[in-house]
Amino acid sequence: MVDGTVARTLDRDWVRLSLIAWVGIAIYYVAQRWTGIHYLQLGDTDDNMRLMQVRAWLGGQGWYDLRQYRLNPPLGFDMHWSRLVDLPLAGLIVLLRPFVGPREAEMLACGIAPLLPLGIVMLGIGATVRRLVSVYAWPLGIVLLLCCSATMMMYMPERIDHHGWQLAMLSLAVAGLSDPKSARGGAIVGVASAVSLTIGLEMLPYAALAGSILTLRWIWDRSEAPRLAIYALCLGAGSGLGYALFASYADAVLRCDALTPVWLSVMVMAGALLFALGWANPANRWVRLGLAIAAGAIIVIGFALVFPQCLGRPEQASPELQKNWLNMIREAKPIYSHPFRVAFPVAAMPIVGVIGAAVATWRARGTELRGAWATVLLFVTGAALLLLWQARAGPAAQMLSVPGAVALGWLLVPSLLGNRSALVRVLGTVAAVVVIGSGLFAGLAIRFLPIDRPSKRVQIIDRASGQCPTMTALRPLDRYPAQTVFSFVDLGPRIITITHHDAVAGPYHRNGAAILDVQHAFSGSPENFRAIAKRHGATLLLVCPNMAESTIYRVRAPGGFYDQLAHRKTFDWLEELPMPAKSPLRLWRIKD
Repeated sequence: MVDGTVARTLDRDWVRLSLIAWVGIAIYYVAQRWTGIHYLQLGDTDDNMRLMQVRAWLGGQGWYDLRQYRLNPPLGFDMHWSRLVDLPLAGLIVLLRPFVGPREAEMLACGIAPLLPLGIVMLGIGATVRRLVSVYAWPLGIVLLLCCSATMMMYMPERIDHHGWQLAMLSLAVAGLSDPKSARGGAIVGVASAVSLTIGLEMLPYAALAGSILTLRWIWDRSEAPRLAIYALCLGAGSGLGYALFASYADAVLRCDALTPVWLSVMVMAGALLFALGWANPANRWVRLGLAIAAGAIIVIGFALVFPQCLGRPEQASPELQKNWLNMIREAKPIYSHPFRVAFPVAAMPIVGVIGAAVATWRARGTELRGAWATVLLFVTGAALLLLWQARAGPAAQMLSVPGAVALGWLLVPSLLGNRSALVRVLGTVAAVVVIGSGLFAGLAIRFLPIDRPSKRVQIIDRASGQCPTMTALRPLDRYPAQTVFSFVDLGPRIITITHHDAVAGPYHRNGAAILDVQHAFSGSPENFRAIAKRHGATLLLVCPNMAESTIYRVRAPGGFYDQLAHRKTFDWLEELPMPAKSPLRLWRIKD
């Protein structure tokens, strides 16, 4: 497909050219979203909490103290994150402060930081595509990565939470699995898995899948023993180092939701057993299979016996919290439970990726690439199936689909362009481009065509949910002295980020008792609300009419305190305070 000087440049300088492309893409997104950067539009609660975590550390809070004291004051609650992802954000803030001042440094850092791991993803995907498709195919990999709408959302300016970094580690893991140099590939997979687990457990299923794939490759081909052994060493040692450097004081106990002694023990044990398998490396394939099954049984049975509390949900939440909150989180529901306009753009690209990887694996039979393509096929298939468990698997599933989509495009487009029929050349090529770039085209179709349009009620809820957390809406609260605000759970992190006030709760399972208090307060009687607010020391009440969370309280508890408030009922112990004209928020002082 490519020849001459261009071909040599694409092959020789692919890293430099990829980084140039990354810089260009980063500049484009910063310019495109400059208004959001300027107004610190941290759209997700996790992004706000990440910034608050960095602020606390730069303000003198201890490295291993990840307690958020401004939610549920004065005690606060422990976050289940690590400080690893705080480093680039804090580094940018410190670097920029002398030049632009504190506010602008924070603003710019939140715009730039999410784009840093995107460069790693582009290199990881590029390396995989070069090895499996063609040394000239990496530009197509970048183009198709940009078509992955769910993946790219993790790298938009202001998306400072840790998911982008975990996806970057996942891209490196795939590159390591396809690396022809077994020791180097094993080291990359092991280190990437350990770093991802240090950040958080969201990618634990993918780490387990990577380890399983490496073990299966060793069972089939004993020459894979160096890859397996080096992977095992890096996984165990990397997890231990990650725990020592980044785990908080609160993670020194046997909790199940982070890299605590529970999962550290599992990773060290798994690393030791897999290293032993790679070192022994028996010649008989059936013996290798038997040893692998025995190692897996030791890990699983040992985990069940030693840590039985972790056999359920890792959050270890109460049944009430699971029923009334955790089970209601949209991204934690299967993809098929979401509206078509949400599910289709997310699922389209992974399906194409699975098909492309399957075709490439079939075509690679009998060649050296067979094992590598089979690995990618297993990985992208596993990721696509995870969508049937939780929709939050979408960004990873889309990213992992890129190699298969590239292979499909590299196969189809040249054959279609070379067809004798003009109709096939034009329409066939267009159809192929639409298919391999399905993530982009599905999103455009949903956006511009009358497909599954949201109802008027949904539009009202979406509008309120978008307006109330803005800086413009919340900043007027600072005209009142700093105090504790009783508000919706989903508004808590934004309140403490934008204003000088504290809040009662945020959507984090370790804050479960406060979450239930908020739910009970809004759903129960006015007297019950007043008692709960007093117990938390809250002296202001802030609500956002029609915000998504508000609809839950009205549906669950008609006639409850929030429902009465929504119907404009007044109480002698609530004094409504003035807010700017057209403010989407309502504010009251809670009298003693």
